[in-house]
Amino acid sequence: MAQPFSPARHFHPALPFLAVALGIATFSMMDASMKSASLKAGVYVSLLLRNTIGTLLMLPLWRMTGGTWPARPALKIHALRSAVVAMMASLFFWGLVRMPMAEALALSFIAPLIALFLAAVLLGESIRPSAVVASLLGLAGVCVIAVARFGESGGASAAGLLAVLASAVFYAWNLVLQRQQAQVASPVEVALFQNLFVALVLLLAAPAMLLVNPALLAAPPPPAALIAIALAALLTAVSLMLLTWGYARAETQALVSIEYTAFLWAALFGWLLFDERVGPASVAGAALILLGCWIGTRKPAAGAF
Repeated sequence: MAQPFSPARHFHPALPFLAVALGIATFSMMDASMKSASLKAGVYVSLLLRNTIGTLLMLPLWRMTGGTWPARPALKIHALRSAVVAMMASLFFWGLVRMPMAEALALSFIAPLIALFLAAVLLGESIRPSAVVASLLGLAGVCVIAVARFGESGGASAAGLLAVLASAVFYAWNLVLQRQQAQVASPVEVALFQNLFVALVLLLAAPAMLLVNPALLAAPPPPAALIAIALAALLTAVSLMLLTWGYARAETQALVSIEYTAFLWAALFGWLLFDERVGPASVAGAALILLGCWIGTRKPAAGAF
């Protein structure tokens, strides 16, 4: 039986948190690229092409680093997380094209709070009071910003809201699976097989998608959409490797509060790329978010190595 992936044990305690923070920033850039692509080519086509391109990008790197076919336990985790990610991403991007980026991220931030308790049930982690306080502060910061944005914009469509909230449930499960996956596979393997399996899940859904929209694959995406999709594929691969490296070396509950920094990036990219305003409430909410992150990460996680 293949031995589980064993990460290096000699590193600065802050490095897992830095890796996850960079991974979240990179993922936020990917969200912006995918929103742009989805507005031009549709969510399904953009996701399918993103993961297909991601697979082609990661396959040579996986082979160059001595990659071998995963053992059955690792393969099961890759497949399960990919199915969860396919649902999560489809729902999230469908909602994202119907509301501002920061607003969508605000709604999705119920996920880390759910993940804290899923980690206790599925991974056996003991929930520290500081981790709960950190997540509640982050959630409060998101609520401050979300309420203000809804007031300014008149709110988002009910369908978009429901899609993002449903996506958040899958995202919470994804965070826990991310920790399990990081303990049995290298970052390169995770990036390759997640792209591959998500693409396969989406391909299996193609007949149902064509029934709903027969013209879905009738025309190729415009060049601007293809560029955005290719960029999203590259950013996804980089982010997956950074997140896998970090989650292999620290507990889920110590890292989930960093997820809240995605709101700051979403607000920035939404403003720069889609002319989505960031008001004074964003500053107040950001202060709560950063305070929560500081509380959640100021001490190394118990049992981290």
